[in-house]
This record gives sequence, C-alpha cells and structure tokens, in this order.
Amino acid sequence: MPTRYDGTPEERAALDAYIKVWRAAHAVEVQANRHLAAHRLTISQFGVLEVLHHLGPLSQRQLAEKILRSSGNLTMVIDNLERDGLVRRTRDLRDRRIMTVSLTERGEQLIVSLLPAHVAGIVQVFSGLTPQELATLAALSRKLGHSLTTPAATPQGKA
Repeated sequence: MPTRYDGTPEERAALDAYIKVWRAAHAVEVQANRHLAAHRLTISQFGVLEVLHHLGPLSQRQLAEKILRSSGNLTMVIDNLERDGLVRRTRDLRDRRIMTVSLTERGEQLIVSLLPAHVAGIVQVFSGLTPQELATLAALSRKLGHSLTTPAATPQGKA
C-alpha cells in the first residue's frame, strides 16, 4: 500500500519506498528465522553464535557491532547463551575491562547443525527473485546502507 501522506512528490516517493523496504525486511526476517524458535533461540542469539563460529572469540563490543545491537541489549543475549552453555566469557589478559566471548563445544555443535537449514531458508526466501534482481537488490541495499553510514550522511544531504 502506498503512503497516504499528502506531501511533495519527493516526500511521497521516499515514504512509499520506506514502507515497502520496511515491510519486505520484516517479512524476510520473520520467514528466514522461523526455524530458530524450535531451538529456543532469538535472532540476536543466533547472530552471536553465527559470528563467533565464523570469526572466533570477540569482545562484547565487537559482537554488538557485528550483529547491529546495542551493547546493553547484547549483555542479556550473552547472559542467556552462557546460561544455556552455548558461550563462555573470559577476561582479556591484556585489558581486564574487556570480556571476550567464545563458543563452547555445545555452541559450536548447535550452530554447525543449524547453518545448512538456515542457508536453505534464506535461499528459499529470495527464490522469488531472478539472479539479476537479487544482484540489483543487493547493490541497492548496499548503496543505501553506505549512504547512511558515511560521515557525510546528514538529513537531506545538508551539513
């Protein structure tokens, strides 16, 4: 559904695109991560396990940056993963203020068992697009993301 906002054509186009991107992203997230409930994992918990599997032990700050969560929110996520025996925290020997998070053997086994189905689900989610459409979507998404994370990114392009 397009926006019903009575604004300029530029405003209406931006709002319409925002609504469509947000709805599509929400639908993709729900569908692609539906299988996690059977393993009693949240999306954030899965993200932590996946990042640790691929990158190895990281500080909580690094994990927060990788999975795009606040460090405050991540503390609870890691608390729950640690409670379930999937990760462990250890103090960094060089800087005692830093807690490093790593997978336990149980956590490694779980993420390795989940990844094939997760990847298959992602492939299924995007199966409605042609390879060219998928490449275009990826390129436009990257362009939009980069435009919002560069130092020059300010509202309406103004300094």
